[in-house]
Amino acid sequence: MAGRVEGKVALVTGGASGLGAESARRLAREGATVVLTDMAADMGQAVADGIADAGGKALFLTQDVTDEVRWAEVVRETLARFGRLDVLVNNAGIAAGGGPLLEATFEAWRHLMSINLDGVFLGMKAAAPPMVEAGRGSIINLSSILGKVGMAGTPAYSASKGGVLMLTKATALELAPLGVRVNSVHPGFIETPMVDTAFRESENSNEMRDVVISRHPMGRLGVPREIADGIVFLASDESSFMTGAELVIDGGYTAI
Repeated sequence: MAGRVEGKVALVTGGASGLGAESARRLAREGATVVLTDMAADMGQAVADGIADAGGKALFLTQDVTDEVRWAEVVRETLARFGRLDVLVNNAGIAAGGGPLLEATFEAWRHLMSINLDGVFLGMKAAAPPMVEAGRGSIINLSSILGKVGMAGTPAYSASKGGVLMLTKATALELAPLGVRVNSVHPGFIETPMVDTAFRESENSNEMRDVVISRHPMGRLGVPREIADGIVFLASDESSFMTGAELVIDGGYTAI
């Protein structure tokens, strides 16, 4: 049987680990050719090699998502190698470095924004034109539950992810008549290296982890597969009537 995204070409940023790596694997398993990018070249190439070893098609490219010139190069190389670009997953992001408002520096604020929000803007600017030209495409932007509800101590991260939410909606309205869908995904706390690092950097990591778990009515953290499955859905034609939507996958966190 054909996969759910058979024949599509998907570009996944931040693909070396965590949600990006798992999304790349699952897209490839469902028939997509995957171009995954990251700053961590060795880890990213290992993910691409693993996909190829499993019978999938993958290419790794080194990319800084804050570099507009590099975005243009990545899209050009994708089109030159595979002849099309159907899916963009703007996954690259960081959580560290913001800090509470009264302690945060403007430098740290700008660094986080440059990756989490500017990177999404630049990605859509680079990937949308070939999608519009083809009259089809799905752009999937990774936001967060903290783009929908607040959490003390995370002003920069929350602002960046709230920005992704509204950037997604505004762009969806522009591109809908042109055949390109744009949606955002809002994970709860997921078992990824980024979340593990945040726990370790807290004053009492075990207590912090227990508190966070307690705020998820399902009583656990999510796993990358559960987010990747949502991304495959948005990349596929199964979601053909969805644009400007928020796919919340959070174990009930935002229902409280």
